[in-house]
This record gives sequence, structure tokens and C-alpha cells, in this order.
Amino acid sequence: MFAITSLLNPANAKRINRIVKSLETRFALDDVQDTPDPHLTYLLIGTRRLNDLKDMLREVATTTPPFSAYTTGLGVFPGENPVIYIPVLRSNDLNLLHQRVLDVTAPLCRASSTYGPDRWLPHLSLALHDTTPDLLGPVLGYLNKETYNLRLNVNNLAILRKKGDLFVQEEVFELTGKP
Repeated sequence: MFAITSLLNPANAKRINRIVKSLETRFALDDVQDTPDPHLTYLLIGTRRLNDLKDMLREVATTTPPFSAYTTGLGVFPGENPVIYIPVLRSNDLNLLHQRVLDVTAPLCRASSTYGPDRWLPHLSLALHDTTPDLLGPVLGYLNKETYNLRLNVNNLAILRKKGDLFVQEEVFELTGKP
């Protein structure tokens, strides 16, 4: 299993990691740390053609200029283990990059339908898997003391590989296209 993502720049990653660490300290929520690098996910995939995937994503990266994306507020994906996240606002640049990733990976991979263009909700996960509906109120009350208006510098595509319980960096491609 692989995740096609953009890693956050160091300043934003530090802020997200600070929030995640505070949720661990206060509520014992730490499963989100199975992916140590805060990121924005475009797609979860399975493939046996990793080298071809890398070539395709490298091509996308060299023809895509870096751009800014913005976050605001908090969100929840409901369920037995709700996911708490910071929504990333969709923009033309973000939608275009997502569509290009979908287009180049389609012939190579089995992809999750939840990442299709009509269903994709870009976000930065703060808590997942170890949450419960009972924790939702206290966690959201705690998080509600801050605002989550971030400017993200989207300047890379990264492949994260599932390794045991973790997702670790496989390869990172800098966005180097001309605006």
C-alpha cells in the first residue's frame, strides 16, 4: 500500500506535530503518528509497478509549479473511530494536481474510490483510529481554543510506503514546473 501525498513544509509540519503531540498528552490519542510526516493525501493505492509510478509522478512534479493552499476550521469524519482533521480548501491549483495524479496513476494502480475527484476532501489528520465518539466532544472542545488558518506551500509530491503500522517516505519529488 502506498499513499501519494504532499509533505508539509517544516514550519507547518512543526505546528501540526505540536497539535498531535498535545492530543497524545491530553487524550492518549497517538495513532495518527503512524505517519510521522504531516501531509496532504491525494490517493491511497496498491501497485506492483513502483518504478513506473515513480517515473509518472516525477513527470507530474517537473511540470507542476509550486503553489499555495489554505486551511481553515476543524472537521470530523464520523464513525466508530471518528477522524478529526483540519480541512484544506480546494482550489484550481490543488484540484488540477489531484486530477493529474489520478490520471497518471490510473493505468498502474488500484485506487481507493474515496479519493475520486467528486469525493476527495483534502485534509490534515489530527486524530484517527484510536478516537471514540465519547472523546469527540472533549477533543473538539480542546482544539476549539485555537484557529487553524494555515498557508501551505505545496512544493512536492511524495510517495509514502506502508511498512508495518507506519507509512514512511519512499520518495519525494519537488514541484519544479514554471508558473
